[in-house]
Amino acid sequence: MTLTISILGRPNVGKSTLFNRLAGKKLAIVDDSPGVTRDRRLAIGNIGDLEINIIDTAGYEEVFDNSLEGRMQKQANQAIKESDLVLFLIDSRAGITSLDTIFSKWIRTQDIPIILIANKYEGPSGDHGFYESYKLGLGDPIAISAEHGDGLADLYQAIAPHHEDQKPSKITKPDSQVETELDDFFGPIQLAIVGRPNVGKSTLVNQLLGEERVLTGPEAGITRDAISINWQYEDRAIKLIDTAGLRRKSKVTNKIESLSALDSHRAIQYAQIVVLVLDSNDMLEKQDLTIARKIIDEGRILIIAANKWDLIDKKKVYIEKLNDRLKKSLPQVTDLPTVLISALTGKNIDKLILEAFKLFKIWNRRIQTAKLNQWLLMMTERHPPPLSNGRRIRIRYITQVKTRPPTFVIFSSKGNQLPESYRRFLINGLRIDFNLPGVPIRLLIRTGSNPYNQGLNNKHR
Repeated sequence: MTLTISILGRPNVGKSTLFNRLAGKKLAIVDDSPGVTRDRRLAIGNIGDLEINIIDTAGYEEVFDNSLEGRMQKQANQAIKESDLVLFLIDSRAGITSLDTIFSKWIRTQDIPIILIANKYEGPSGDHGFYESYKLGLGDPIAISAEHGDGLADLYQAIAPHHEDQKPSKITKPDSQVETELDDFFGPIQLAIVGRPNVGKSTLVNQLLGEERVLTGPEAGITRDAISINWQYEDRAIKLIDTAGLRRKSKVTNKIESLSALDSHRAIQYAQIVVLVLDSNDMLEKQDLTIARKIIDEGRILIIAANKWDLIDKKKVYIEKLNDRLKKSLPQVTDLPTVLISALTGKNIDKLILEAFKLFKIWNRRIQTAKLNQWLLMMTERHPPPLSNGRRIRIRYITQVKTRPPTFVIFSSKGNQLPESYRRFLINGLRIDFNLPGVPIRLLIRTGSNPYNQGLNNKHR
């Protein structure tokens, strides 16, 4: 089994930088400000020829109450329980602080192997902190620079014996896959939870998982990194992604929030299903619609989750207003699925996931070319394309070129002159006649004759 390693230490010693280095990619947000990382984050990494599971954690603070810092500390404690080995980082340039000393005394009480790392060792300026770290009582330190990749050979030598003696891992391998009827040629379903700050995204993630996996609380903007968690629902593999709240660009004033927003937008780009969480008490603000359009433009499956539904009194009036607003503001996708939920109580959570599975099948649907062209003939006879310079625009052929989202190409004699209204007419027809509700549909126009007929003609010459 793969060795699971937690990276621990006080704030701003370079834990996330080492996490990214071992993962081989920039997964965690890194900044000079202390306390950037809040939730524990998992990834598969490598050091030399050793594959490892790595957990990034929040910086250790001597706080044990229910404050945000206290809740962050509980996340770090949970990481230790899930690990086979701890990398304890200190800042060799700053030297040993009182917090390092307090943390080292506590970590020695835990029944887990510890490797002491003197990070940011980039020359003589790190000598003092390196030698000073011996007094922590954690053994010989290993000098590294996570930012530049120096010292990783020594770290490999320290980790290797633990890798050889490893026991079955205490956590599910982050990229483990379970074959299901939906996992034919791709891995787990990528499902991202997005929305404005403080609408209940992390509460929804915890409710789905059945545990306090990510930090929640009344403070807005708790989540900063996009946290990816492998999960199974009725034997179907899902990669669940919790994201930072997205505010309007004009309101984003600091670097960390800007990096968090970029992380959230990347999550949308790489997801297959995106659940947009709304606060039912504050329905469909302009920013909600901006996020929704972004999801649709990316071709992702969009599901609206109206959260805090248990707090709404006039439910029928609310539903009518919500559906009317969606129809007027997001005409690109008709029959947009809306699930009324309470992330806190778990109301309609199963319905949300089942809706996601249903739309995922539609999003992957492929339609035979023969059926499409029979349909096209019927549509053009019922409602012929308009005239252009006195002559009828002729649409010769249609085919589906890809799924995820369903994408079609039509070939027309004057495709560049086909009006947008007629294109929307064809998209709506595809959606209704081939049962494609609630997913984006792309229809591309190509000028010229049907290239497939040309290929057939050339074969018979």
